[in-house]
Amino acid sequence: MGDRPKIKDIAELAGVSVATVSRALSDSDLVTEETRRRIHELARQMDYRPNVSARNLRTRKSQAVLLVVRDVGNPFYLDILKGVEATAREAGYAVLMGNTENDASREAEYFNMLRDGHADGMILMTGKLPSASEETMRFRADLPVVVALELVGDSSFPHVQIDNVAAAREAVEHLITLGHTRIAHITGPVPEILSVHRREGYRQAMRESGLRIPEGYEVRGDYLLGSGQECCRRLFELLEPPTAIFVANDEMAYGAVHELRRLGHNVPEDVSVVGFDDLYLSKAFYPPLTTVSQPRTEIGRTAMTLLLKILAGSENGWRDPVVLPTTLKIRGSTAVPRN
Repeated sequence: MGDRPKIKDIAELAGVSVATVSRALSDSDLVTEETRRRIHELARQMDYRPNVSARNLRTRKSQAVLLVVRDVGNPFYLDILKGVEATAREAGYAVLMGNTENDASREAEYFNMLRDGHADGMILMTGKLPSASEETMRFRADLPVVVALELVGDSSFPHVQIDNVAAAREAVEHLITLGHTRIAHITGPVPEILSVHRREGYRQAMRESGLRIPEGYEVRGDYLLGSGQECCRRLFELLEPPTAIFVANDEMAYGAVHELRRLGHNVPEDVSVVGFDDLYLSKAFYPPLTTVSQPRTEIGRTAMTLLLKILAGSENGWRDPVVLPTTLKIRGSTAVPRN
């Protein structure tokens, strides 16, 4: 065996054909799961690395995928990137990070990169497609795109997601179980689908418990810390402010807690706060934040696995949405209300 293991070396050890090894390393459904697992393990033991330059010339593929997000500085994406990158690396793909900052021209740019062959596939986390009216764009249902977490309602792209309505409902039900009746909601940027779904979960929990949502108890934020502060300030300008706040993401929840302290309120003694996302700082925050935990690494792995199936030409139900479970992490930012 030479200095650099080749596919044929793995094939000899595994007792299969070179084509089978190639398909297994691409996670093709044409190879059984047991064989794929055995070949991946042999490749790892042998420290096999694909000859990307040669393969690119032969296949006219870039061996790179795009992970496109709203804000590369948001720590929420770190674990998702880890999951995407680990799965991509096993299959011989590099991961390029795309940062749109909600700029429509940049969103179109990344789709053009995909169309022009600079990347073989895309994991999209912005919740938006570039405007179909742009002459340079030609959208097709078979584009190698997987949408993760964010929802693109008018596309047939496969989605990896959570049940935002059910997760939000569970968070608010926790506050209701503690005895809170005056519960406000700081939303995300409605009318985006994700924000609408979390708001619907809040409304369902309140409605099913027979609780009224007073005017002014739903305040629109933008997922950034500063809007959490501003929205909380507006809630406490009301004649009857809430005793609990469900916030659509952790970053805004940090801002809300900061503003509550500035106003002289203790959390959770005076006001309970629940977030959404379970960022790594939420455990270290004071008080530790009660929040909805999303399986971010698994989301990344699942999205990349779906994309590999598409790139391998699999037609096995990959267009059906994959819904992953969430967990409500109950920590120190929620308590029974004062009498």
